[in-house]
Amino acid sequence: MKKKKIWAGLSLCLALIASGCGNNNAAVNNTDKGTNTGSAAETKSYKIAISQYVEHPALDATRAGILDALKDAGIVEGENLTVNFENAQADATNNLSIAQKIAADDNDLVLAIATPSAQAVVQSMKNDTPILFAAVTDPLDAKLITDLEHPGGNVSGASDTNPEAIIRLMDYIAANFPKVKKLGLIINEGEANAVIMADQAEKALDKHGIELVKAAITNTSEVKQAAESLVGRADALYITLDNTVVSGVDTIIQTANDNKIPFFASDRDTVEKGAFATVGFKYYDHGYQVGQMAVEVLKNGKKIGDLKVTMQEKLDLILNLKAAAAQGIEVTDAMKADVADQTNNIIQ
Repeated sequence: MKKKKIWAGLSLCLALIASGCGNNNAAVNNTDKGTNTGSAAETKSYKIAISQYVEHPALDATRAGILDALKDAGIVEGENLTVNFENAQADATNNLSIAQKIAADDNDLVLAIATPSAQAVVQSMKNDTPILFAAVTDPLDAKLITDLEHPGGNVSGASDTNPEAIIRLMDYIAANFPKVKKLGLIINEGEANAVIMADQAEKALDKHGIELVKAAITNTSEVKQAAESLVGRADALYITLDNTVVSGVDTIIQTANDNKIPFFASDRDTVEKGAFATVGFKYYDHGYQVGQMAVEVLKNGKKIGDLKVTMQEKLDLILNLKAAAAQGIEVTDAMKADVADQTNNIIQ
């Protein structure tokens, strides 16, 4: 009897243990499934390529804004994001080579910063990899897309200009600098975006009887000589969103300061660096806006051709008072009155 009871007890224990193990395994399996599902979502990785025509404050700020927008959406470089950043150093041959290299690679998204980079990438890409452009003046003229509202295909992005900004700046010059009869422009006419903006500025200046005097360059090393050539021929200096020229802007600032010539730019970053005034916005915000579009494509599955091309709408006059002093400009209260956000857009 005792042996029978012992064996019965052992059998019961083994059954309970087996049952318990089975439940634990089921629990572990269920937990693993839940963990694996969550982990797959959390650890999904992305690979993007960034082609930037040249490194200068405005374009660098654009790139920083893009990456921060991705980071804020949980797509973080070094964690679940691999970034292949290429800089063409304002060299057309490098620019094309970079575009071809990116086109041959496997990326979830390609970002092109500045018009030349965007053109090269779009022309080189033979598949349907999504492409977003930033810091492009006129995406229609650059033949990147054919419709701003409904781009279609695999290309969209954001324009970094608004014709109203150029008109407002030229009007400001005419109203506050009556001695300016000739405005000197340093320009690389090989950049389509620079030519477009120059034409817009010239039309706006014509209404005020002000002549636009051009000093043409082909590379950044010629910027200093071009700026100096305008001394005595122009009453003030101006540059567009010309990547080749902006890359050498330090020499223009020096020339303006040494000769007490007012210097006007087309982007905030150049004003922060030492130009006197612009009508514009922060390029970081521009980049952040493009980064949000990237999130829509990568994380939310939006078709890039369904994302309309955006334009900077919030414009303001931006003044640099230190630059004004260096360039011999007396800034009156009336000149400051045109600045809507004086706390942020009057740089002391």
